Amino acid sequence: MKLGYVGLGNMGAPMAARLADWPGGLTVYDVRPEAMTPLVEAGARAATSLAEVASADVIGITVLNDRQVREVVAELTAHMRPGTVIAIHSTISDRTAAELADELAAKQIHIVDAPISGGAAAAKKGDLAVMVGATPEAYELVKEPFKRFAGLVVHAGEPGAGTRMKLARNMLTFTSYAAACEAARLAHECGLDIVALGKVVRHTDAITGGAGAIMVRDSVGPLTPDSFYYQPFSHTRDLGEKDLELALALGEANAVELPLAEVALKRLAVGLGVPHSADETL
Repeated sequence: MKLGYVGLGNMGAPMAARLADWPGGLTVYDVRPEAMTPLVEAGARAATSLAEVASADVIGITVLNDRQVREVVAELTAHMRPGTVIAIHSTISDRTAAELADELAAKQIHIVDAPISGGAAAAKKGDLAVMVGATPEAYELVKEPFKRFAGLVVHAGEPGAGTRMKLARNMLTFTSYAAACEAARLAHECGLDIVALGKVVRHTDAITGGAGAIMVRDSVGPLTPDSFYYQPFSHTRDLGEKDLELALALGEANAVELPLAEVALKRLAVGLGVPHSADETL
């Protein structure tokens, strides 16, 4: 199986580098010729056009946005044979991958949306997480190449599902960043060293796993008392509500608005699946 890669930027370059010694060969393309030089030195072949990349069996794409994805796919598919796979690693609209998959199904060209998580450092180490939206047939073709740059490859579902999973994952990331900024503001207004607070957060998150530590259930509904998670999640709810109430009181005393903490206090119990009964109050 021959591989191709288009887009050798901050993420694409280290991902393609992990494929440079692929037994079937790797052909790379970027609008900047100098971006291809390190890959050629590592064993890849530089293409002078997208048409040259189109002869590969599985082609990865890491470009900027939906428009660029559609332009690259259109150029590639004009020169492709049936059975070829285009794997889109860019974070785009989930509709784009699904629409392209439908449009190209008649040509028997597989569109796979395979956004990644972990950043450039994980790409260099080959430890990215890849969330794959693909037909079962296409997934079987891409999973081995993906393992070259990923420590975790998840088949999320049909085309579009990979992107939906990536968006849910990133929603958590950036919501937590906003909460971190809120916590830093509270610490600052209390006269604390926010650099020291950051050290504490990074230290303890490395031990507890942060928000991912509670993402172990296979459903989002209420837990029953006989569930394995009922007691530990009830304990988490009680601790969380206590500490959130204390933090909100501290914010009020220091004239710091904490809207995310207020939402967390209201929604933590239901989110964990251990809501309070009607006769309970926080």
